[in-house]
Amino acid sequence: MTTTIDEQDANNNDLVSKVKAKRAELEQMKERFAKLLLGEDMSGGGKGVSSALALTNAITNLAASVFGEQHKLAPMPEDRKRRWRREVGWLLSVTDYIVEFVASQQAGKDGSNMEIMMTQQRGDLRMNIAALKKLDAMLIGCLDNFRDQNQFWYVSKDADESEKGVQRSDKWWLPTVKVPAEGLSEESRKWMQYQKDCVNQVLKASMAINAQILGEMEIPENYIDTLPKNGRETLGDSIYKSITVDFFDPSQFLMTMDLSSELNVLDLKNKIEASIVIWKRKMNQKDSKSSWSSGISMEKREQFEERAETILILLKQRFPGLPQSSLEISKIESNKDVGHAVLESYSRVLESLASTVMNRIEDVLYADNVAQDPSLLAKKKSTSARVRVATSEDNDDTPGHSPGQTPTESMTLSDFMGWSVDQEQEESNTKNGDSSPKPVEENENEKYQSYSARILARTKNSYMEKLGGIGLRSPTTRH
Repeated sequence: MTTTIDEQDANNNDLVSKVKAKRAELEQMKERFAKLLLGEDMSGGGKGVSSALALTNAITNLAASVFGEQHKLAPMPEDRKRRWRREVGWLLSVTDYIVEFVASQQAGKDGSNMEIMMTQQRGDLRMNIAALKKLDAMLIGCLDNFRDQNQFWYVSKDADESEKGVQRSDKWWLPTVKVPAEGLSEESRKWMQYQKDCVNQVLKASMAINAQILGEMEIPENYIDTLPKNGRETLGDSIYKSITVDFFDPSQFLMTMDLSSELNVLDLKNKIEASIVIWKRKMNQKDSKSSWSSGISMEKREQFEERAETILILLKQRFPGLPQSSLEISKIESNKDVGHAVLESYSRVLESLASTVMNRIEDVLYADNVAQDPSLLAKKKSTSARVRVATSEDNDDTPGHSPGQTPTESMTLSDFMGWSVDQEQEESNTKNGDSSPKPVEENENEKYQSYSARILARTKNSYMEKLGGIGLRSPTTRH
């Protein structure tokens, strides 16, 4: 009898705990939606932001608090995983009430059919929310697949130098990776490469959706008011001449640019986007007597715009973790469409998480390469030393060196982040059975030359065609 009473007390305590947890969850949900309704102004003073921007900020802040500590290839803690699914579900539920009217057939009692109008979720939301939820599950599932791995491990950043592993980038706050002295086993190496391919699919898909949604947002007037009246003034004479030459090669153009830091890449992106907006406005206002008109023919201007769009796509492919540009920030802040706000922010945080997981996988593969060829680590240290020397020289007010001049030993953002072009080329040669590495410059040309031929056709495709083209597959059964 005593045992039975104890069991009943335990069951009652569990029930009470569940009820309290549900009540706390309900109160939390009320607080979240109250904050959204008030536009983040809990004082009620009417100084809040729009509902669309409030939703964007809510999804962004939630992702930052949940995924911000994902510094290792390891499953997310169950409490954070539950919190993410619960709270992102609350925010996505708003889109259930963004509907459109569609025609439908209804059978009458007399057997006749009549057409009526019914509501259903807006088309872009119906397709994209489902796709993004699948990408979300794929990413979390990919992290779960590292639960029982024992081929690599992490060492704290505070450990002794002798105990530390390999650091691919200069992000000193991240734990270092260690692999066995002989490197990963062949099976583990193939498994890691497959993980990378799957995450890359998620990254491409989320980038395609985010780019599509941003493209559908209207360009704010306050952004247009800040632009000069012609593309040459926006780009500068050097970049303008490079884009408007008779024979244009986008990959060669990027190789001549100083992409030695994230700031330089973002500045180039801002200039290119501004020039595209200017050229489009001039083409749309070609028949009007506007201050935006000029003597360049519409065909030439359209050609310049297509070249600029090609450069933008190449920049996004080479630097997927690049911060938002001035145009993108302006669009997000001025956007009033709640559906677009949810899709843009959800796809953006998934893109960010996919990029993070990709970097963590590349950390492990780099540590494996160093274990097999220790000379790679010496090359990296030599490269870092050259970067520090170049940086210190750039900071000096040396006569004859202008701020916009590209240094002779200019380093790309890939060098700063630890992305090894040589390593990628060696892996490609190994897969193709070619053991002799090609020169880096030749590799760069080959790597991006094929993009220029296909890039414009690819921009015309819808994002759903891109999703189908990369073959989204659930990774849970094959990792």
